[in-house]
Amino acid sequence: MSGAAHQAKVAKLAGLRNFLLIWFGQLVSGVGSRLSAFALGIWVLQSTGSTTRFALIFVAMAVPALLVSPLAGALVDRWDRRRVMLGCELLSAATMLTLAALLAFDQLALWHIYAGVGLSSLANAFLAPAYSASIPLLATREQLSRVNGLVQTGAAVAQVAGPLLAGVLVSSISLYGVLLVDAASFLTGAVALAFARVPRPPRAAPAEGDSLWREAGEGWRYVRSRGGLLGLLSVFGINNFLFGIASIAITPLVLSFADPAMLGLQMGLGGAGLLLGGLAMTASGGPTRRIHGVLGCSLLAGLALALHGLAPSMLLLTAAGFVLFAMLPVISACNDSLWQSKVPAALQGRCFAIQRVLSESAMPVGYVLAGPLAERLFEPLLARDGALAGSIGTWIGTGAGRGIGLMFITLGLLMAAMALAAWCVPAVRRVEQLPDACEGPAQTTERGQMAPAGHGGQAGAA
Repeated sequence: MSGAAHQAKVAKLAGLRNFLLIWFGQLVSGVGSRLSAFALGIWVLQSTGSTTRFALIFVAMAVPALLVSPLAGALVDRWDRRRVMLGCELLSAATMLTLAALLAFDQLALWHIYAGVGLSSLANAFLAPAYSASIPLLATREQLSRVNGLVQTGAAVAQVAGPLLAGVLVSSISLYGVLLVDAASFLTGAVALAFARVPRPPRAAPAEGDSLWREAGEGWRYVRSRGGLLGLLSVFGINNFLFGIASIAITPLVLSFADPAMLGLQMGLGGAGLLLGGLAMTASGGPTRRIHGVLGCSLLAGLALALHGLAPSMLLLTAAGFVLFAMLPVISACNDSLWQSKVPAALQGRCFAIQRVLSESAMPVGYVLAGPLAERLFEPLLARDGALAGSIGTWIGTGAGRGIGLMFITLGLLMAAMALAAWCVPAVRRVEQLPDACEGPAQTTERGQMAPAGHGGQAGAA
């Protein structure tokens, strides 16, 4: 083996080692975050009996991240990404320890919880784009799909394991113990980051008079000038909006003909689909053309979403939910891989922050609209004497829950139609023909700066 080939192999293995170290830390801290969010929600409900005060926890989680994300992306691109992630983990650990101390001295109040989850949300607004933007510095272009599949698998494990563990731990070690476990999980993430290395991409010195807002806008200008990326962003936003509506409406849909235990079973099997989809993406690497993974699986996800509304059948809803959730990791992994390979490393923090802003704004809008759409539009249409009872009602039924079923059919067909429409746009269909902006792991200089490996390593590549 030549010296150059050996050096490239060593860099590749070192990158994956660092990625796996960071991934493990994020997996542990992700489970901890889900665990504490679930446990704090239970505490608020049991202490106040107020659904509104419980819902305010999710508002406190969403709003700070939404407000700070545009600037967070620019700062992530300015700063050392590993140190950003390390600082975020330590801040979250300190927040959980503070809440635990307040609880231990019987001083924990509602505003402490809202402030605590708000601080954790702010930390995650910096950590998430830093994590996503670090991946292409640690994996080759060929490894991106598998690596992002592993990221989605970790997210699925956190989503499934967090609430399950919380239910056990709250009854066995109380909220105080759960908060300490969560703090320990964040510290585990911090230790993993302390032992990992993330190359710093070369960054041009900012022009005199450039503001942070102008730097934040550079990410948007980059995306806007590339129709393929702009199209992907549109698909991402609309999918999140439609999924936000469906995620609220699924509970009344199932409860219209089944009991809460069956609802839990349906959601649990959906989570299993999420985990299986992530594992399949990791093992196979996904479609050769990543745009097929984004649009093809969005089409299948839309059809699975539509199937939820065809009949009040638990078997149908469980199977459709499993397929829907199995598609989501493939969509996310392929989408992230496209952005990581087509956006210069020095701009990725900003571009991933744009996606986060869109997600954080689209899904809450869906949450807000779900109730009025179901109660005031779709349910009356398929009441026993509703406007559509004699037409669509003869196919999917009438009465309680059937209007929500029609809403699911509508949402699913809209998602599928969006995927087909995006495929008809040449810039989106050919997005992979954009020049690659990153070569993956590269040698680092003595100061930790990334030394470009060939033409693709230049941070300013178009």
